[in-house]
Amino acid sequence: MPVEQQADGLRFSWPTRVYWEDTDAGGVVYHAQYVAFLERARSEWLRHRGHGQERLRGEHDLVFAVRAMQLDFLAPARLDDLLDVIVEIRACKRASVLFAQSILRGGRVLLTAEVRVAVLSASSFRPKPAPDALYEEFKALEVPKPLPNPESETRGNNG
Repeated sequence: MPVEQQADGLRFSWPTRVYWEDTDAGGVVYHAQYVAFLERARSEWLRHRGHGQERLRGEHDLVFAVRAMQLDFLAPARLDDLLDVIVEIRACKRASVLFAQSILRGGRVLLTAEVRVAVLSASSFRPKPAPDALYEEFKALEVPKPLPNPESETRGNNG
């Protein structure tokens, strides 16, 4: 599958197709399947950067585990849709990474997510600091949260 990245390398996009097994009886993507789409995109992002998960486990005794996730479902995806799953690092610490992710169809945002991933020892499943080189690489990929645009915010009942 083709991979798209912004010129600065900070945004990764993984294309995926919606198949029958991803949907409910009405042909709409089942809510839990979005989590799988997000996970696959993060895994492919790691692989694209040269850090396959099996290699990280074997060479560094390191695995990643989802610690927290916040999803905002904005519009449904449907059978046969071609989706783009976006991955960006919002914040990186020694033993955790906060990802900002979204799922788009033809440029329209269907879902936004924040996913906090813990860095763990593969042998003990205890928090473990990332190796210096990996931490520095991820830290350099941080995309700060954009400031809110006051013109795009909805006004209260008084305005």
